[in-house]
Amino acid sequence: MKKINPLLLIVLSIIGLSISILASLAFGARHIGFLEVIQSLIYNQEETLNQIVVHERIPRTLFGIVAGASLGISGALMQAITRNPIADPSILGVNTGASLFVVAGIAFLNIGRPIEYIGLALLGSSIVALFVFGISSLGASGSTPIKLALAGAATSAALSSIISAIVLPRTDSMTNFRFWQVGSISGATWEGMLTVLPFLLIGLVIGLFSSSTLDALALGDELAIGLGVRTGIVRLLSTGAGVILCGATTAIAGPIGFIGLMVPHSVRLLLGPSMKRLIPMSAVLGAILLLLADVIGRLIGSPSELESGIVTAFIGAPILILIAMKAKVKSL
Repeated sequence: MKKINPLLLIVLSIIGLSISILASLAFGARHIGFLEVIQSLIYNQEETLNQIVVHERIPRTLFGIVAGASLGISGALMQAITRNPIADPSILGVNTGASLFVVAGIAFLNIGRPIEYIGLALLGSSIVALFVFGISSLGASGSTPIKLALAGAATSAALSSIISAIVLPRTDSMTNFRFWQVGSISGATWEGMLTVLPFLLIGLVIGLFSSSTLDALALGDELAIGLGVRTGIVRLLSTGAGVILCGATTAIAGPIGFIGLMVPHSVRLLLGPSMKRLIPMSAVLGAILLLLADVIGRLIGSPSELESGIVTAFIGAPILILIAMKAKVKSL
């Protein structure tokens, strides 16, 4: 595929993000014109019903930007660490691990605060990530892209069964979890945003600072070591950043899949494998994709709405099939 001019892609991304933000603020159970949305933001006066609606949608829109960016970066880091073009948090079981610990917390510990969701989600995603990497490393050949994907898929299937076993007998108390499990940014609040933001900033900073060393890692471990890269530390820090980004986002929004797969893979096709370009552009396009998925869900399900996790799954499943058919899965 022919590479696109990076400057052109940046301009198009800024335009796309601006349109996505306006659409997120404008569309819903009550549609509001773009011009009135802009006026509501500029004058900041809640005098009419439309202006109140716009301001009520701001936390949801901001969280959509942050969550989409986090999932895009997390997927880029996972693919770089594993050198696997079909790696992403959902495929490697990280989302499912976060879900299991959250549902266990709801069922047995009666958790309800955002910080409790985040703590359990990070713990679950970390444990599952270590488990999947450990399982894939067994055998003489060590960890390979195919073994990693298979280990993640098998682990996700097993954990999903445990989640169902916990949820089914508790239909009355698990209503919130069933809604959360689908994946949606509709429940975003200022409290949840402020709670999750520090974790996301930590993951973002680590990911950006790891970009140059991840480029060296893509050349192979032996050459990276020759260039002075401590491959073990790089993998540990980058994996930690990916888990933090995915786990914290999952705690608030639920397990939204496929963004971490689609976005980095598309950016790599457009701009090449350089992580210095891949990470920031994955953040921007991830934000655009999640906002648009949320808007599409509102329009399709109007006057109610279809959760964004369902929309991304409909988009992502065919793309995963195309990637599996065309990509060389041995390495990036």
